[in-house]
Amino acid sequence: MTAAAENTARLGVEDASSRSAAAARATAFGVLFAASGSHMLNDMMQSLAPALYPVFREQLSLSFFQTGIITFTFQLTASLLQPFIGIALDRRPAPFALPAAMGFSLIGLAALAYAGTYPALLASVALIGIGSAVFHPEASRAARAASGGRYGLAQSLFQVGGNFGQSLGPLMAAFIVVPFGQRSVLAFTLLAFVAIVLLTHIARWHAAHRAQRKAAGAAAARPSPASPAVVRRTMAILVVLVFSKVFYLASLQSYYTFYLIQTFGVSVQTSQVLLFVFLAAVAAGTYAGGPIGDRYGRKFVIWLSILGVLPFTLLLPHLGLVGTAIDSVCIGLVLSSAFSAIVVYGQELTPGNVGAVAGLFFGLSFGLGGVGAAALGFLADKTSLSFVYQVCAFLPAIGLLTYFLPDLHARRL
Repeated sequence: MTAAAENTARLGVEDASSRSAAAARATAFGVLFAASGSHMLNDMMQSLAPALYPVFREQLSLSFFQTGIITFTFQLTASLLQPFIGIALDRRPAPFALPAAMGFSLIGLAALAYAGTYPALLASVALIGIGSAVFHPEASRAARAASGGRYGLAQSLFQVGGNFGQSLGPLMAAFIVVPFGQRSVLAFTLLAFVAIVLLTHIARWHAAHRAQRKAAGAAAARPSPASPAVVRRTMAILVVLVFSKVFYLASLQSYYTFYLIQTFGVSVQTSQVLLFVFLAAVAAGTYAGGPIGDRYGRKFVIWLSILGVLPFTLLLPHLGLVGTAIDSVCIGLVLSSAFSAIVVYGQELTPGNVGAVAGLFFGLSFGLGGVGAAALGFLADKTSLSFVYQVCAFLPAIGLLTYFLPDLHARRL
């Protein structure tokens, strides 16, 4: 081979390698939308079991404690398992765990449709919880891989699908599960099949993407930008910030309709419409937080979101109906923008632990949301919903802890 031919061949190899590296860095919007869509289906299906609580209470003569154990079983599997599954998948990546996770949920839904005993009911919700515990950290990892470096945007797109699914779940339950009973849950197994198809596509892409990055000589995970002591302290602060956000959102998601009915005398239908408006604001804020974090930094978004919502939460208990509706939209937009920023910040703080961080914060959101709803309900029983919102109004002040978060990146203009 002549020198010219060797040079041409070498340039061809380098060009192919360059194209491979560029492809590995590109934002794969098809994968991101598929991840968001599957997240929507996953979170929508999770809401079906609570919709059947009245049916099960009557059929199985369950006490309130036994009904609470159903929720506890789901929270135990869906929340506590997530960080451990994330750690395991960080050490041994398994892209095809995604369709397998939805397979657990599908089996759980089918079992829920035919559960005729209390143990069978607990087993069915446990299967759905296990599916959720595997899905969230691994799907979050796939979304990050598809981000092309726009990590906040990717996490926001992924998360907003879950928010949309949570808002659709009660509607699906109200119009399908409640009127037609337990067996109607089988209809949702078709959605689980759709989700499995989407997740299989994502898994194939993710496996190919990993191989592509390896062929392109992608660098190993960089070391943490902070010392181990700072990492531990910072993760503890992030957990407390998630607590303040989730507890306040639980107060609105669980009791906002009751507050509107008791305080302003609106109809149930009007209260549900206003709750939907609030949830839509939450979805919009969830999406906005990611791109803003990509542009101006995660710490800026956390400051803006958690501490920035304080004036609105302090105002809420003292407004009329129109003011309350407007203020709740502001709260939803501002407060919900924090989550994607917190997740991406934690992933940047601990490189190589993408799944573990996602599992930790998604698990915390599930667990703290359930605990918050129960605790605030107990407080409302002892006092009033107005008092609950007066107390919760100060939760965003915990956002002052953001001051102690290290700046991982300089602000990008």
